[in-house]
Amino acid sequence: MLLVVLEHERGTLGEAAQQALTVGRGLAEQMGVPLGGALIGDDDAGLVAEAGAYGAETVSTVVHEVLADFGPEAWGEAVAELVRRLEPAAVLAGGSERGNEVMAQAAARLDLPLVANCLDIRPGTGAGEWTMTRQQWGGSLLEDARLRSERPLLTTGLHTVTAERAQSGSEPVAEAVAVDLDASLARTMVKDRVVLEAGVTLSTAPVVIGGGRGVGSAEAFAPLEELAKVLGGRVGCSRAVTNNGWRPHSDQVGQTGTRITPEVYIASGISGAIQHWVGAKASKHILAINTDPEANMVVKADWAVIADLHEMIPAITAELRRRA
Repeated sequence: MLLVVLEHERGTLGEAAQQALTVGRGLAEQMGVPLGGALIGDDDAGLVAEAGAYGAETVSTVVHEVLADFGPEAWGEAVAELVRRLEPAAVLAGGSERGNEVMAQAAARLDLPLVANCLDIRPGTGAGEWTMTRQQWGGSLLEDARLRSERPLLTTGLHTVTAERAQSGSEPVAEAVAVDLDASLARTMVKDRVVLEAGVTLSTAPVVIGGGRGVGSAEAFAPLEELAKVLGGRVGCSRAVTNNGWRPHSDQVGQTGTRITPEVYIASGISGAIQHWVGAKASKHILAINTDPEANMVVKADWAVIADLHEMIPAITAELRRRA
């Protein structure tokens, strides 16, 4: 069996879990083993069914009072206990912050190797031999690695694949697994949630209008806000903008900011430093507006307009309103 740890939040299967199941489905087929899911802290039938829609043939559920909410230590021990009992050929999870933390906990408890943020995973012809390509430095460096392990623990690079439901997805077999977890594992656990921002956020917006140093000032972001409002999106910015105090850090797109996945990212006046590109590269399409045709963002974008953003942004807004 190939076991996929299913990240979830309040009854919803996370995007990281969907991506991990998509990768795991192909890998399980290649290995000739069934695909199983590990549902920690919940046995909701809807979550089990959704895992089946992405190809899971079985789902092992673990419910315990220590697992009342997310906690990396408790989740890590629960995963470790499942691995001890099920003895899967490999364990996979999505490469989110939670996924990487839980898998690190499980790996330490099992004394097994963990390879994080994999883009490509290839089981070798020999027993326990694996090769993989993984991303380092936020995706700016790709590393080819070899691993020898009878039971590797792996995480997939977040947003490096598109989650796809299985063509023949079916209702998986759900099995409740009882585990004995010490109460001390609850010392690190989510106790409460505070909604900092309602509605469309930078990480969930279908359209993001990004502004860089070329915008010129905090006040000059007003046309970008107007365009974002027309498109039902959000305004983001580069690190240079936050360093200048024009926008809050919560608006920053990049390796040290928010990683975005919109349908369209309009990057205006942004040179495209590698740190910013790491946060923006998962966008489905990128339109760059810049006066420099050699700017990194222009070169990497799907489309580019070589023009002054102060003329183009209002013109786009006016045309959209005319066509509405």
